[in-house]
Amino acid sequence: MNNPANATLHSAPLAVWLAEGQSSQRDMLASLQALKTKTSAPLHIIASHRHDRSEIFSLADTVYREPLASASDVPKQMPPLDMPRWQFVLEQAQQQQVKVLLTGRNSIDYEAKRDAFAAAGIRLLTGATSVDALASIDDKFAFMQHCQAHDIPVAEAWRFDTLAELEALLDKYGDQPLCVKPVTGIFAQGFWRLDTGKAAADLYDSFEHLYFTEEKKISTEQFLQAYSHSQMVHERPIPMLLMPYLSGQEYSIDVVCEYGEVLAAVTRHKTGKIQHVGYDQEVMAVVIPLISAFGCDGIVSVQTKADSDGQHRVLEINSRPSGGIGYTAHSAVDLTQIGFGYWLGLSDKPKLADVIGQITPCQVRSLMTSVKIK
Repeated sequence: MNNPANATLHSAPLAVWLAEGQSSQRDMLASLQALKTKTSAPLHIIASHRHDRSEIFSLADTVYREPLASASDVPKQMPPLDMPRWQFVLEQAQQQQVKVLLTGRNSIDYEAKRDAFAAAGIRLLTGATSVDALASIDDKFAFMQHCQAHDIPVAEAWRFDTLAELEALLDKYGDQPLCVKPVTGIFAQGFWRLDTGKAAADLYDSFEHLYFTEEKKISTEQFLQAYSHSQMVHERPIPMLLMPYLSGQEYSIDVVCEYGEVLAAVTRHKTGKIQHVGYDQEVMAVVIPLISAFGCDGIVSVQTKADSDGQHRVLEINSRPSGGIGYTAHSAVDLTQIGFGYWLGLSDKPKLADVIGQITPCQVRSLMTSVKIK
C-alpha cells in the first residue's frame, strides 16, 4: 500500500504522535520506525505517557510526559501541570506541527475537543467521531442495545445493580450457562463464569476459582455471597451484566477504519498459546456492519465469540488498538503501517479487497522478553 513517490513530495518532517495507550504503544512505535526506513519519508515520531516509560520512549524521536490524572498520582518531586491532558497534548502538537494524533487512552476527553484539534490541522484518531459513540462503545449494555437496533448479532446481556435484581435474573435465566462482567471495564476485569445450568455433580468447586484464577470460573453461590457482602460494592456500586456464556471460538479483530468504513483488517483466534492470524470472512461479515453502525474511526479492535450454533456474536469494540496489533506484521500486513501510511499521505487510501489479498495466514506465539530501562 506504500507509495514511495508520494514521500518525495514532503520536504518538511511529517509528525505523528502516539499518546499513552493501553498495551500496544511500543509495538506501534516500532512499526512506525520501520515505516520511516521503508519509505525514506521525513517522518518524525512522537510518543507520550503519564509515567516515565523508557522502554516506550526509546522508540520515539521526541517524547513527552503527559499531565497526571490527579494530585494523588503525582510524585512529590513533580507537581502536575495546571492544565488538562488534552490541552497539554494539543499545545505541544501544534508546536511540533503534528499531522496525525492517535489518542489511545482517554479518548473521550480528546474527542470532546475534536474541533480544536481540527482547527490546528491535526487528524485526530480516537476510535470514533463523537463523544456519544465512544460512550456507547464503553458502556457494554448501551453497546448491546445499539447493536440490536442495527440488527448486528451481539451477545445478549441483562443489567443488574443490586442483589435483588441479580437474584431475579438468575430465577429467570438460570437454567443455562451464564457469566457476569462489569458494564465498563477492560482486560476481563470482573468477568466470571457461573455454574448455572449444570447438574449438582458438576457445580464448580468453591475453592477452584481461588486456585485456578485464570479459568475465570466461580460457583454461583460463592459469587452471590461475595457480591452481597462486598464493602466495595456497598460504597461504590458497580453496574454489572448477566449474560449467556457463549461456548464457541472467540476472535480478536484488528481494524483500520475511517468514518465507519473498514479499510483493512486482520482476524485472530487462539488455541492454547498459539494465535492464528489471517482473515475470516464469516467473522468479518459481522464486523463490517458493526464498524459502520458506530462510525468507528482510526485503529480499533473487536472481540466476537460464536454461540453453540456457530453464529459469531459481537462481544465488544475497544476504541483503540489491541495489545496484539503487532502480530499483524507476521501476516505480511502491518496494520499500523497501513493506517498511518495513509493518514500521513505516504500511500493511497487502502482498499479492503486489496489488503485481504496480501494477507498470508500464519501462526504466532508470543514470547516474554525484557528491556533494560536504566
